[in-house]
Amino acid sequence: MTANLRSLLFTSAAALALTACGQDADVSTSPASENATAASNTDTAQSQTEAINEWFEKEFERQVARSPMSQTFLGRKTNYDKWDDASDEFDRESHALEMAALAEMRAAFDLEELDPQAQLSYRLAEYDGDLSDRRFPFRNHWYAFSHFRGPHSSVPPFLINQHRISSVEDAEAYIARLNGIDDYLGQHQQNAEAQFANGINPPKWSYVRMIDTSQNIISGAPFDDSGEPSALLADFDSKIASLEIDDDARENLRSRAIEAMLTSMKPAYESLIAMFETQMETVTNDDGAWKLPDGADYYAMQLEAMTTTTMSPTEIHDLGLSEVARIHAEMTEIKNAVGFDGTLQDFFVYMRTDPDGRFTYPNTDEGREDYLAEATRIIDVMRGRLDELFYTKPKAELIVKRVEPFREKAGSKAFYQRPAPDGSRPGIYYANLYNTADMPTYQMEALAYHEGIPGHHMQLAISQELEGIPSFRKYGGFTAYTEGWGLYSEFIPKEMGFYEDPYSDFGRLAMELWRAARLVVDSGIHDKRWTREEAIEYLLTNTPNPEGDCIKAIERYIVMPGQATAYKIGMLKILELRKRAQDALGDGFDIRAFHDVVLKSGPVPLAILEENVDTWIAEEQA
Repeated sequence: MTANLRSLLFTSAAALALTACGQDADVSTSPASENATAASNTDTAQSQTEAINEWFEKEFERQVARSPMSQTFLGRKTNYDKWDDASDEFDRESHALEMAALAEMRAAFDLEELDPQAQLSYRLAEYDGDLSDRRFPFRNHWYAFSHFRGPHSSVPPFLINQHRISSVEDAEAYIARLNGIDDYLGQHQQNAEAQFANGINPPKWSYVRMIDTSQNIISGAPFDDSGEPSALLADFDSKIASLEIDDDARENLRSRAIEAMLTSMKPAYESLIAMFETQMETVTNDDGAWKLPDGADYYAMQLEAMTTTTMSPTEIHDLGLSEVARIHAEMTEIKNAVGFDGTLQDFFVYMRTDPDGRFTYPNTDEGREDYLAEATRIIDVMRGRLDELFYTKPKAELIVKRVEPFREKAGSKAFYQRPAPDGSRPGIYYANLYNTADMPTYQMEALAYHEGIPGHHMQLAISQELEGIPSFRKYGGFTAYTEGWGLYSEFIPKEMGFYEDPYSDFGRLAMELWRAARLVVDSGIHDKRWTREEAIEYLLTNTPNPEGDCIKAIERYIVMPGQATAYKIGMLKILELRKRAQDALGDGFDIRAFHDVVLKSGPVPLAILEENVDTWIAEEQA
């Protein structure tokens, strides 16, 4: 039963009770007393709702106050010179505080005395807290470092993309953060060493990528004599160039930043590289979560956290196989329609190898700029038609940007970064153009819709711009909801007449097939003990994606158990709920109103999303 339904049922039950009493000859009630009782209930709900919303904000601010990096992500300049505390002691303390807050909420507030939105907030806080508590014993199973994601690769983009400099004080804070890199990465290194001692480490091949990324970050001036500035020095130089200070003051800031890079940042990365090299000598290439202590329980917990369901690995695997077969059938129709003579696998090879050169931009700087320009054009066209799909639209801007060269080799093909709440930074759709052959043009439309509009930018920007809900709901997230919306957003344009080119429509199906195949390979790797090579071969056989794409994807899934399963499961739930609403409402179904129901409560688990949609259907039918 949903929070909204529970409130409606409670209200209805109270109204029915009052009506029955009014009709009972033995009980005397006047309209005035009925109105007074109803007003009292309303006042209680309003009072409790105001109180719990204030409490939620206090709790949110308490958590944000413990994270200088979160403050920066939110566009604030408090603790602008600091990094987060990454120690296990801090994690334990944070968990204890979170559990104490959950107990306090349950003791102080009665769910039934809240209005529907506050009830939803209460339930989401409970869901978050309970899940966090059950995941806490596995907190050290998530690799402290991997080739795909980790503090070693996130430090430079954090400073480049998040740390704005509009004053000397901001520049001083940037320098202080440079000086703090040694301690910050040192804490993460201690965590990784503790994990390694407990038999928790990524496979051997991942270390090669981590070493490469770390060496790239400390390449260029002031770290070597190559003559080219490093990514961070170039960033710092460009940011202080706009400060209204004299040349001596600017040079003083620059020289201190360089000193910090050489005395804090460089030793920190050299220490990490030494650790990676030492650990790599004895690790194996075993890939799945099954190799970890209590690996099966850890993977089950990851699946629950990522999908917000209780689906077993076998159920997820079988669903993936079924969806792959369905999408193959649709792709075969397109293959036949374009007159290709051969099997679907032959068509995959043709699309992957692109012998005619029709699906790939040149792997040059000019080719990359052309890709970014076309991706921007696709998003701009869709932006012009949003009124057909949405009543609510984000205020934040969106730009398309290339993944920075220092991290593109190990990074995913595309991702989205939400805008700053204060409007100081737009939403960013990042395209990884390290090798343009891995970014074929026939997938451009679907990828732009997923990461940009109407995908992640619509969902995440709208979420943080919502009014009247607690901040933890604006900035929180559930992977199945967020990525399910992204994948659903690849499908919506098909209904609007986009994907006119059959090859582009094939690309849409290829993207959906990719997410269906993830259900198969993720469960295959982590539950069925598939090797890296077996999983790569499955993608090469069953999808048209380039070999480099397949390799990079499998290497990502290996070090992020369960995360890749969320996309397809979330999309299928949204489509299921939309069909339910269409069937129930008929001609009264409004796609814009449906999208409001999905988006205007912020991120929620799939079960609560279902309840919200069912409540809306009932209200529309009343």
